[in-house]
Amino acid sequence: MNMEKQYLDWILVPMGILLMVSYHLWLLYRILKHPTKTVIGVNAINRRFWVQAMMEDGSKGVLAVQSLRNNIMASTLLASTAIMLSSLIAILMTSGSSDRSSWFLFGDRSEFAFSIKFFAILVCFMVAFLLNLQSIRYYSHASILINVPLKKMAHRHQHLTAEYVANTVNRGSYFWSLGLRAFYFSFPLFLWIFGPLPMFFSCIALVFLLYFLDITFKFGWAVGAVDDNGHNGHSGDEELGVSSTRS
Repeated sequence: MNMEKQYLDWILVPMGILLMVSYHLWLLYRILKHPTKTVIGVNAINRRFWVQAMMEDGSKGVLAVQSLRNNIMASTLLASTAIMLSSLIAILMTSGSSDRSSWFLFGDRSEFAFSIKFFAILVCFMVAFLLNLQSIRYYSHASILINVPLKKMAHRHQHLTAEYVANTVNRGSYFWSLGLRAFYFSFPLFLWIFGPLPMFFSCIALVFLLYFLDITFKFGWAVGAVDDNGHNGHSGDEELGVSSTRS
């Protein structure tokens, strides 16, 4: 009977992890190939336009820095939460284990399996901490670069500088999103403590929830700007967030 319960861990847990990984691989494909049909892709394109607008108008420097500072504070909060939870998990791993077996409804109840579950959660939070640190790093760079006097540069240098700053801001946002995904991954791993069935069903529920959060249903069109003559000022490569303005 105990071996049959252990089979639940060997079957359901890999299936749940495979489901989560498969969904994110599919999401990555959608972001790369059809960015305007995903929330991450649309936000990345609009951040490029925002950076361009902030750098062209020198009077908005304070607004730009304040916006980036808010992003830094959000990343700092997630990083602090992740390292705090990592410390808590480490304490639980080294604490007494007399009643741990009573926590499990099904699955492997051995001390070794319990250590693996806590270690997986610990790694998840440590990854979230490192990803949010990288987000803070890029946002800090962008807060300085976004105040570069764009109007005093040559036209070619204006385009290159704006693209570089936009890429820096987007990288900070990407790392923040990945850090948030690490928190999402920790939820099924935490439920794994109570058995493989809660973990597996939470993976299914999380994939459905993330699908409706990641996919756009109203903005599946190319994001572009309109010039003074009412024409679309961007060519067909706006889905990649790269614009070519008409003269």
